[in-house]
Amino acid sequence: SLILTPSTVPTSPAPVEGQIYYNNADNAVYVYNGSNWHPLTNLATGGEITTYTGYRVHTFLTSGTFTPYAAGTVDYLVVAGGGGGGGYGGGGGAGGFRTGTGFSVTVSDYPIVVGAGGSNANISENGGTGGDSSFSTITSNGGGGGGTTSSGGLAGGSGGGGGYAGSGGAGNTPSTSPVQGYQGGSSLNADPYPNGGGGGASAAGTNYSGTTAGSGGAGDVNAYRTGSNITYAGGGGGGVATGSGYADTGVIGQGGA
Repeated sequence: SLILTPSTVPTSPAPVEGQIYYNNADNAVYVYNGSNWHPLTNLATGGEITTYTGYRVHTFLTSGTFTPYAAGTVDYLVVAGGGGGGGYGGGGGAGGFRTGTGFSVTVSDYPIVVGAGGSNANISENGGTGGDSSFSTITSNGGGGGGTTSSGGLAGGSGGGGGYAGSGGAGNTPSTSPVQGYQGGSSLNADPYPNGGGGGASAAGTNYSGTTAGSGGAGDVNAYRTGSNITYAGGGGGGVATGSGYADTGVIGQGGA
């Protein structure tokens, strides 16, 4: 039998064509073809690689490249960046949430784009819309920024909450099937100026209620990353522009994984 010492990518001395090594980071044997290392099994590279029973997972928290070494199918989860909160407290919309199974891939490089969260807002500005995230032909759209003075929340994967009498922004923009997110809630132009919550992946942000700002819409769950359900893409809770207190936030989302 042949026993290989576990290691990371050999660099010294320089590898030669035909050299093999066992990578204990992703539990695979690699061969050097004269210019690059390739796995001896039908695997892929890119992102943070983890495994659990029956699955090999590539997680991208920053943009990168996914490269399969054999044609096949993959399951995917693509979450965009969430929207920023509005200047008067409209909650930011969650980034779009898209998931699917049996997506065909070939031996090729697939750029992965991970969208950033939306920018902070000055008092008279809407929050910034989050960045889109994408894998191949699958794009999740950034969450809409929250509203400000008499301004509606912005449209996006999920819509931003309205600010200071504004309405909530539309979700699932541009439209996808199944739906990637929901609309934001509306606000009230009267003291203490409670604002709408941002939409989430599985529910709309709520409207103000009395003097209470709206909560963010609930996120959605998925088990691809670890085998256990994780909640992603919850909307931001609306704020109260004067007086004390803030609305409850939506279910905490995790962006761009």
